[in-house]
Amino acid sequence: MGFRPHRLAEEIKREVTGMLQAELKDPRICRLSSITDVEVSGDMRYAKLFVSVYGSEEEQSQTLAGLQSAGGFIRSELGKRIRLRFLPELTFCLDQSIQRGVRLANLIRQVVDDKRVED
Repeated sequence: MGFRPHRLAEEIKREVTGMLQAELKDPRICRLSSITDVEVSGDMRYAKLFVSVYGSEEEQSQTLAGLQSAGGFIRSELGKRIRLRFLPELTFCLDQSIQRGVRLANLIRQVVDDKRVED
């Protein structure tokens, strides 16, 4: 990713994070969700937003559905805040890296505890 797409990704991340915290009123969107990363294509026509949701699988899928439903609103608000000739098409993806990290930490802790019991 070049300098300009990277800068646009950071700006999109900052703006959408602000919208998540203050402006989106959809009850499906979990308040414990955050934008963890944004990938913008080289031609800056597409942006993939990675969303981390702290909650059950049902809350995660509802939040993703709520964000996809609010995609038009989010894109129009971005258009008002970020001056570009073409605003990227937004795609929301669930980021499960935090859940995987927690699961791995728990597994490691369990192995260490089992090792202590054996000794």
